[in-house]
Amino acid sequence: MLDKKAQSFLETLIITPSPTGYESAGQKVWKEYLSGFSDKVESDSYGSALARIQTNNDVATVMLEAHADEIGMVVQHISDDGFVTLNKLGGSDSTIARGKKVYIYNKRGRVTGVVGNTAIHLQENKNGGGKQPAWKDIFVDIGVSSKEEALEMVQIGDPVTYTDEIEFLNDEIITGRALDNRIGGFVIAEAMRNLKKRKKDLKVNVLALNAVQEEVGGFGARMMSYRHMPDSAIVTDVTHATDTPGINNKEHGTVKLGGGPSIQHGGANHPALVSLIEKVAEKKKISVQHEATSVRTGTDTDSIFFQRTGIPSALISLPLRYMHSPVETASLHDLKALIELMTETVLAMEPDQAFSV
Repeated sequence: MLDKKAQSFLETLIITPSPTGYESAGQKVWKEYLSGFSDKVESDSYGSALARIQTNNDVATVMLEAHADEIGMVVQHISDDGFVTLNKLGGSDSTIARGKKVYIYNKRGRVTGVVGNTAIHLQENKNGGGKQPAWKDIFVDIGVSSKEEALEMVQIGDPVTYTDEIEFLNDEIITGRALDNRIGGFVIAEAMRNLKKRKKDLKVNVLALNAVQEEVGGFGARMMSYRHMPDSAIVTDVTHATDTPGINNKEHGTVKLGGGPSIQHGGANHPALVSLIEKVAEKKKISVQHEATSVRTGTDTDSIFFQRTGIPSALISLPLRYMHSPVETASLHDLKALIELMTETVLAMEPDQAFSV
């Protein structure tokens, strides 16, 4: 298990709604926590948050990065009889929407709704299932009977999330919505907390960036990495655990829940920085897994590495089952190993640390 302070922060961070483009509530939680062990905490105009540990103006700077946003939905339309139609924010899967409870966040708080699901008795296909619904065919019932009543509670553009929150299946396995990638924000925060405690051993400056709008293009990471231009970047996000039924390992690789963080190879991942991470893992006896990147990592690494003259970057991923669903599932064993690997890699860097091929 995590220590009480870390666990409380993790639970608060995950349950705080932060759909893409609406991340401010979660960023407030993150910044407040980081302010206790950072030299400076700041935000940019779109809400990406950055914390700093400064050792010396003349040494290299490494950036630890994760993204703050979660997938979700947004109010697209309100019918004359008060039903709310949704559109997706990021990669939300419409096949799992029906029959779920949701929260709609207005300027005053939140409204509870239910996503309508026609009873199987009334469906043309009496066996259930059927084709994937379009988002325009999904509606939310908020308990009103007219558009006028609905507009007193919600408006076009209000963000929406499922109501599912974090739960522990046992002492090591957690599940809930928004682990992708609020758990990454937790990882870089805990790495910073560790580095602050061991600042006397730290030879480089450290930035921790919790970036907005990854799920729709990695825009927050692009803005902040261009602005601060660190000498290197270690990114963390979730990756698919491929150890559940029905997944083709030849196509998607082999990553096991509980097998340790996954080091990514190829693409935006700089080979010299990847090599340092591997050496640290071996020296500290941290179990890791490996994945090959084809064209893109699908993470903020793709937005960071090419800025200006290039930022040597590497991605270390947390295995996650059931990504982009309300029951995303992760292992605390992997989580703690990832925090340790990130911490020890930074501590292994020299004042003039540079990476070349």
